[in-house]
Amino acid sequence: MTERLAHLAGRVLRPALLPVQFALLLFTLRLGRLRAARARGDRGAISIELALAIIALVFVAGAVATALYLLKDKVVQKVQQDPNMPGGGAGGATK
Repeated sequence: MTERLAHLAGRVLRPALLPVQFALLLFTLRLGRLRAARARGDRGAISIELALAIIALVFVAGAVATALYLLKDKVVQKVQQDPNMPGGGAGGATK
C-alpha cells in the first residue's frame, strides 16, 4: 500500500515541481559555465556567470517559498472546513 502511495505522490508532485527542476537545471548550467570561465581565466565571464547563477538560485528559492505558501493556504482552508479539527468548522470539536 505504501509503495502505491509513494508512486502516486511522485506522479502528483513531479508536474508541480517542474519550475523548480528547470531552475535547478539552469543553476547547474550556470555553475558549469562558471567553472569553464574560471579555467580560461576570463574575469568578465566569471562575474556574469556568478550573477546569473545567483539570479537562478533566487528564482528557485522564490518558487519553493511560493509553493509552501500555497500549501499553507490549502491546509488552513481544509482545517477551517473540518468541524472535527481543533479550531475548525463553525463550532469546533464537540466531543
